[in-house]
Amino acid sequence: MDITPLVPAGRQLIQTYGDMRFRIAGVVHEGSVLVLPDRTLPWTVTDITGITYQSLNSLTIQDHAAEILLIGCGPRFVPEPAGLRKPLRDLGLVLEWMDTGAACRTFNVLLAEERPAAAALVAVE
Repeated sequence: MDITPLVPAGRQLIQTYGDMRFRIAGVVHEGSVLVLPDRTLPWTVTDITGITYQSLNSLTIQDHAAEILLIGCGPRFVPEPAGLRKPLRDLGLVLEWMDTGAACRTFNVLLAEERPAAAALVAVE
């Protein structure tokens, strides 16, 4: 039984993650990524210490259509850095903080529902 969500052509469905890479819409991306509904960008962050408002700057500048920002913080949940939520909220983004696996699965659900979401995903082993 195929349980792949139905998404419009060209959307960035996250197919796999692990081994420090992602396969998104049939393309393999090495390392961490910023995922928008229509494109995926490299992200230089390698762990939670690099997740800052500044590290998300390319995402917040390029995609004002997103209303939900999922951040996959790595292999397991750890608390979000202090001071990250407010500047994102000031831009109109709701921050959803979770481990990378949960963020990948949640992004796919939001994508299938055509919700205005983006994801910042730290690559995991």
